[in-house]
Amino acid sequence: MFGQDRNQLRQMYFDAWRKRQGGELMQPLELMIAEVIALHPEYHALLEKGKDALNKDFLPEMGETNPFMHMGMHIAIREQLATDRPGGIVLAHKKLLLRLQDVHEVEHQIMECLGESLWEAQRNNSAPDESQYLRCVQKRASKK
Repeated sequence: MFGQDRNQLRQMYFDAWRKRQGGELMQPLELMIAEVIALHPEYHALLEKGKDALNKDFLPEMGETNPFMHMGMHIAIREQLATDRPGGIVLAHKKLLLRLQDVHEVEHQIMECLGESLWEAQRNNSAPDESQYLRCVQKRASKK
């Protein structure tokens, strides 16, 4: 999405949120980031702390969710939808949206599949399997 430097990535969230709060002009990516942040009021206080939160480690073994990873997955899904990659993700998203009637919940459903796909790729030291990922999303979309 933006690069490999953790602090640089995180700084984009802080900057986008600050700009939104201040009513400043924003680039399209900043707008997308701010929209995702707005959907997560549980992260607002963290983002308003600034530098204190920039270097924080979030440990799953301590029951912590990494808010930057969570929001980054929302952004990745939105980018996938903008390009329909993998091919068919837009249709699966539309089907999920018809069923669930909540864009945020639809993204969370897709996120489950994306997280599983990324975990498998990391475990196997390979690229994510787009077809397996798409099948997972399609399966969720076709549930009754």
